[in-house]
Amino acid sequence: MFTDEQRYSVWNGIRQRDLRAFAAYLPVELIVEAAAQVGLVMGRGPLHVGNLVYLAVLSAWHTERNFAEVLAGAAQALADLADATADPSARPRRPRRPRRKPGRSKHDPRGIEPMKVSEEAFTQARRRVPTAFWVALLSLLLGRFEAQHGQRLCWKGFRLLALDGTEIPLENRKSLAAHFGTARNGQGRSLPQARLVMLQFPLVRLPYRYELSPLAVGEKTLAGRLIEHLRPGDLVLMDRGFWSYGLFCQIQAREAFFALRGFATAKLTTLRRLGRQDRLVSYAPTDRKWRRQGLPASMTLRAIDYQVQGFRPTTIVTNVLDAELAPRSDWVRLAGRSEPGRHLAAGLYHRRWEIETTFAEVKVGQNLRTALRSRTPEGIAYEIAGHVLGYLLVRWTMVDAAAASGQDPLRLSFTAALHEVQDMRDAFLVASAENADRILRPRLLARIAEHRVPERPGRHYPRPHDGKVKNKGKGKRQLPSKLPSKTPARPKARRHAA
Repeated sequence: MFTDEQRYSVWNGIRQRDLRAFAAYLPVELIVEAAAQVGLVMGRGPLHVGNLVYLAVLSAWHTERNFAEVLAGAAQALADLADATADPSARPRRPRRPRRKPGRSKHDPRGIEPMKVSEEAFTQARRRVPTAFWVALLSLLLGRFEAQHGQRLCWKGFRLLALDGTEIPLENRKSLAAHFGTARNGQGRSLPQARLVMLQFPLVRLPYRYELSPLAVGEKTLAGRLIEHLRPGDLVLMDRGFWSYGLFCQIQAREAFFALRGFATAKLTTLRRLGRQDRLVSYAPTDRKWRRQGLPASMTLRAIDYQVQGFRPTTIVTNVLDAELAPRSDWVRLAGRSEPGRHLAAGLYHRRWEIETTFAEVKVGQNLRTALRSRTPEGIAYEIAGHVLGYLLVRWTMVDAAAASGQDPLRLSFTAALHEVQDMRDAFLVASAENADRILRPRLLARIAEHRVPERPGRHYPRPHDGKVKNKGKGKRQLPSKLPSKTPARPKARRHAA
């Protein structure tokens, strides 16, 4: 990308205004530090690394526009606001046509229309931003968050995390299908999809680390990469699909802990009882590949059995062996109200569902599942990084709003918070830095805190069926009395009278 001091100064000014609502979270110094960690040069052009970070977030939030419109959106908004507030009696000045220096070609972009940058230049610039940069930036951001709200991430001394994966549908392009692979959708069509596995802080729904890969790379493989970011004392809640003796040993080697639902075929030998439906077990995998990798032949785990009315019996398997530190009731308790005015929080393992909510908020609230525009793997990685970063910034704002109003951040609406941020964008664009921090930001936090999502334990959404239902007993699955036939029955032939 060419160097142009005029465009560099103009775009820096736009960048400092367009995401001013998050200036306290994402200062320029933090981006410079992340770039230095991976040996990336910031650059002196209008599309330097700092501007690419801001444009990634804006591209995630303005999915109805193409990249060229996103690039010029802030500049157009500033010009419109300036014209709307100008004195109508004043004589408008005729814009001065930029002069081209002698010796430069008429196609040289420097010094001509400083508010414009082509989409091709943007595509070339973002290729120079490696994945390692986004990892470093995410790490620095979360380090700052933990310094302010570290107590909100913990449960009984454990730093609580959740691990899960999802698939992201992509545009039907040969380049994307060749790189990420294809899978059949609900209509039976094979379309490109990418695999995303994420570590998340479930108590605030903040993304911690993520891995994006082709479908050919399994979720367990990606989980093994993410586990390398765990610290001693972390507790990871996982789905049963991540059952792997290798992952268990990897987590224990980092002096961390895990919990997941058990497999019926996993051979768990009871060693002793810790209480009712609570026992210490020995798990010895039958697959010899773990022994060939030098892993121990078995490990001691804890099995907590429980059953919710209307569902099959379930077992939670964990390496948190201390029953006094984490009793059985803390693991499997369901949310509810034991008596009027007394709230009963959900059990620890059921906090794993918060990462499912995060995937829904990113894919639906931020429109990730249908609005990716890029046609190259590098572009898809850039857009997803913008979605994750934008989600983190909004969630951080929600935590600050909850702290200021004395609420639980999980009881605030993400969709409403995103709309409030977008609605106040023009106000932040024209406000001074002092007024943005002193007036607009407290107002934004107060508005976000007004959108509460009540906790409704035990909600049930019955599946719609045609015809009458049977098995109306409490807790039983409602089934149609008669399923519709795939082909209509033939009408009976009429007998004619002789």
